[in-house]
Amino acid sequence: MSTHSARWPRSRPGPSPLLLFVIVVAASGAASAAGDVKAGRARAQLCQACHGIDGLSKVPDAPNLAGQTAAYVAAQLQAFKSGARKNEAMSLVASTLSDPDIDNLAAYYSAIEIRIGTIPGQ
Repeated sequence: MSTHSARWPRSRPGPSPLLLFVIVVAASGAASAAGDVKAGRARAQLCQACHGIDGLSKVPDAPNLAGQTAAYVAAQLQAFKSGARKNEAMSLVASTLSDPDIDNLAAYYSAIEIRIGTIPGQ
């Protein structure tokens, strides 16, 4: 038995969860570039009770979606749809979305322009 082979593990560990997340975000970003903003706005009617049609949260536990990157919105919706990310309401909603729906919603919310006013204490 050579000493060289004894130094290397017999099996390599899989990729880190962070690396997998980055890959998913990058891949979904490419797909989301093809999303249709108008179709996303129509589909966003489903989201308005919590996230608002304008992407500004209407309930304390829902994040603002306006101005988020398309890649981020798509990755989060895919994570809820697959079960990788857990939230009862979002898992229910995301399970009804097709991949084109996700791309369209991501395109819509990322297209909403947000402006930052004066920062307090500045």
